[in-house]
Amino acid sequence: MQTGTTAAPAPTLPLLDLGFRPFFLGAGLWAAFAVLLWGAVLGHGLQIPTAFTPAAWHAHAMLFGFLGAALAGFLTTAVPNWTGRPALRGLPLGGLALLWLAGRAACLTSGAIGAVPAAVVDVGFFVVLAGLVLREVVAARNWRNLFVVAGIAAVATANLLVHLGPIAGLDTGLGNRLGVGGFALLIVLIGGRIVPAFTRNWLKQAGETRLPATWARFDSAVALVTVAAVAGWAGAPDSALAGVLALLAGALNAVRLSRWRGWLARREPLILVLHLGYAWLAAGFLLLGVQTLQPGLIGTSALHALTAGAMGTMVLAVMTRASRGHTGRPLTADVPTLLLFAALTLAVACRLAAPLLPALYLPLLSAAALAWAVAFGGFAATYAPMLLSPRK
Repeated sequence: MQTGTTAAPAPTLPLLDLGFRPFFLGAGLWAAFAVLLWGAVLGHGLQIPTAFTPAAWHAHAMLFGFLGAALAGFLTTAVPNWTGRPALRGLPLGGLALLWLAGRAACLTSGAIGAVPAAVVDVGFFVVLAGLVLREVVAARNWRNLFVVAGIAAVATANLLVHLGPIAGLDTGLGNRLGVGGFALLIVLIGGRIVPAFTRNWLKQAGETRLPATWARFDSAVALVTVAAVAGWAGAPDSALAGVLALLAGALNAVRLSRWRGWLARREPLILVLHLGYAWLAAGFLLLGVQTLQPGLIGTSALHALTAGAMGTMVLAVMTRASRGHTGRPLTADVPTLLLFAALTLAVACRLAAPLLPALYLPLLSAAALAWAVAFGGFAATYAPMLLSPRK
């Protein structure tokens, strides 16, 4: 009997080999489909059988549907590296992906199947995801990553609060703000690890000696201030304190970003786009502070700087990089990937400009939706061959 060996993973379909494969593909397809469907609702009066109001469904579909898939794809791929534990693959991974997909169908048809069953399925996905990550963290005694479990729990709570809108007639604002804030904090915490790490690796390979700052007390202080800013905005969005905290969080995150020396990696778009995503995060908090202290000045630009800008850009940056790296492709952006980044940046610019130019509001909104669909639909089309085939 042999000892001291590790059994190889059982063969499985390439799509179910690691979590990034089904979830990144699903995130790209859903991001494109949901925004085009929202455009048809907004511009052509299409009726969808959801218990949410149309605007609430749009926000939920992007926040908990699109970002939820991206988060699951990242964590089911990254947590095994953090913990040294086996990755979720095969039928269990397929079951988790189907649960996410069931949540999308349930929310879209909740007016027909009922708001409560839709909430059970949709919130259940985040509960299961949190449980899976918690199991791995505890089994490996990898306590430093308990904050990830807390982040998923916060997102699950926010999702439940949004579902209480159609169930109990409650305002969905608190849930949406908590959801946006929860994902923003995950960028601060997880992005604050991977952006400087990937940048450092690239700069070392390029022979650069000026390297990004590592996590220090300053980074912990930035994270705490950002937590306070999110709590203030979620609980008292119109208060002066919330505005000041948002401005402070934006400024500190901008300083933090500057310590990562992203300009030195400008020759590699796969690295530079990560810095762009974090720059949108800092800009989003700064705009949120302005919006809070000067209501009506910039409309919804602050919200979309955080969501479409920071979260959309970070998701596309991570999905392209992880898909290339984990399938054995070079970690460099090819021409199709550059076009995806350009389309998304155009989408964000148009969406932020729309409230500031009332005469061009609808054309800019349409342009933003189309560019967004090109970016994420293009990701699904371009990267599907990688995601559906074995690693090179």
